[in-house]
Amino acid sequence: MLSFEGDRGRWGRDQRLWCALINENAPEVSRMRSLRKTVLLVIVASVLLVAALLRSWTPRAYTTVDVRQRPGAGVERLLEERLQEADNRYVSIPYRLRESVAGLLARNGCVCEGEAGGVHLPFAQLLFPRVSAHPLHTAFQASELDELKRRRAQEYHSFQMRSQTAADLLIVAEANSPLQYPTQGVEVRPLKTILIPGLALQELPRDLHAVNFTATLGTFNVAAEVEGVKIKGDGEMHMTLSSSLLPNLNRQLQFVTYTNTLFHPSTADTVQFETEGHQAVFTIKVRHGVTPKLYNPGPKGEYNISALVTIATKTFLRYDKLQDLIDSIRRYYPTVTIVIADDSEHPKPVTGPYIEHYIMPFGKGWFAGRNLAVSQVTTKYVLWVDDDFIFTASTKLEKLVDVLESTTLDLVGGAVREATGYTATYRQTISIEAGEEEGDCLHMRRGFHHVIQGFPNCVITDGVINFFLARTDKVQQVGFDPRLARVAHLEFFIDGLGALHVGSCDDVIVSHATKIKLPWGLSESDKTYAKFRYPPASSDATHTKNGLLYFKNRFQCLTHN
Repeated sequence: MLSFEGDRGRWGRDQRLWCALINENAPEVSRMRSLRKTVLLVIVASVLLVAALLRSWTPRAYTTVDVRQRPGAGVERLLEERLQEADNRYVSIPYRLRESVAGLLARNGCVCEGEAGGVHLPFAQLLFPRVSAHPLHTAFQASELDELKRRRAQEYHSFQMRSQTAADLLIVAEANSPLQYPTQGVEVRPLKTILIPGLALQELPRDLHAVNFTATLGTFNVAAEVEGVKIKGDGEMHMTLSSSLLPNLNRQLQFVTYTNTLFHPSTADTVQFETEGHQAVFTIKVRHGVTPKLYNPGPKGEYNISALVTIATKTFLRYDKLQDLIDSIRRYYPTVTIVIADDSEHPKPVTGPYIEHYIMPFGKGWFAGRNLAVSQVTTKYVLWVDDDFIFTASTKLEKLVDVLESTTLDLVGGAVREATGYTATYRQTISIEAGEEEGDCLHMRRGFHHVIQGFPNCVITDGVINFFLARTDKVQQVGFDPRLARVAHLEFFIDGLGALHVGSCDDVIVSHATKIKLPWGLSESDKTYAKFRYPPASSDATHTKNGLLYFKNRFQCLTHN
């Protein structure tokens, strides 16, 4: 048996030996620690990357909506929302605010605010994208801003005067009124005559029943006379009908006509309809009927893409890329017309069957070229592509045509597969929040609204990638602002908000030619193109975009993620 003292001495010797070994191997231990730190950082980065990919790939539970075209019902029910102004008789009654609903109401006071800075970790923007805010008035010098605001306010007032009519006013039918009248849906062609539908008087019998009509843009009359009814002011802007027999008066009301006498299309007349103690107001829209613009689709059967679709593109210096695009189109669609707008400094001829090549002034610009190309399209649909796209077996235009033929959509985007293998749809939701004197707020977010019933790979959204099929007349109606020269895309969808019904399908795919080129492999044409295509953030191109959003669209702020 060893004594305690002997054990302690041996322990001391062992400890000294261990320390010597550590000192001798200190560099190796340091390297091991550094290696462990490196491995730990790689593991953390990998976990964050996988989480980001799972977040981007995880499907969300979106509502499916039906936007297919259907024949109108035999009898359409008129759904009216009846709003009543606050009545002082009820102000003493307490109420409980429901925040979840009240918070959805428009406040008409948008604020230009982004999200505060979050945690700075690798892939943090991918995992938790923050919303940034960009005040748009900074596109102008401070010295000119006040005058610019004045001009913008004046132009906006003029725009409101042109775009708003009496038909936009809120009209509330008071409860318990004996007057029956149409609240909406009455139209007359300029300088034409109509019967006013739905007029009646429902009240208890009395000695004399009477109603009055007053208008400002036309006159009243009767298409037939009913016995026992007195008519005063027929053919004038003010007419009175009276009778001691209520059934006769109501019968006479079925023959009341309105004739527009002042030629002012796209406006509305406000009609006052009165009886003793009661007054009602309704509008009659004065406008031409919509003139249809129809396209002959050819014989029924499978879609004739050559008769339905024209492919449009804009090129600038990249004739090698353009030729690759044309060759790929011809492999799958040999007889589809291709319209090319070209603003190269020294344009080269682009010829071949079903090719239309239009030369523009040098450097005229991206949206100007779009306008030119689309203006020459005579088919029902136009397919927009960039000049460095390549058609593949997955670029099935028939699918996009089927979506537009089967639904009420005006435009449907596809997907673009990059040379790296990544496929993008670039879906964007766009909304405008009402502001006050400083203007409205424009909000753009990645994503979409609903899945389209019957097309599981397609969704409803507001903006899509630079590969889309659209109804030609709708694209021409919205147009492309030619002041946007080299850097623009979503501005077209902003201008079209409310006019374009937009969808996106991820199963129709076009390939994107590689953009990766080594510096020593760049040609002079490549360098010139890059100078125009990728201006610095502080360039005039950025100021032009923000300036147009500020003045033309009357936005004070843009937020996006």
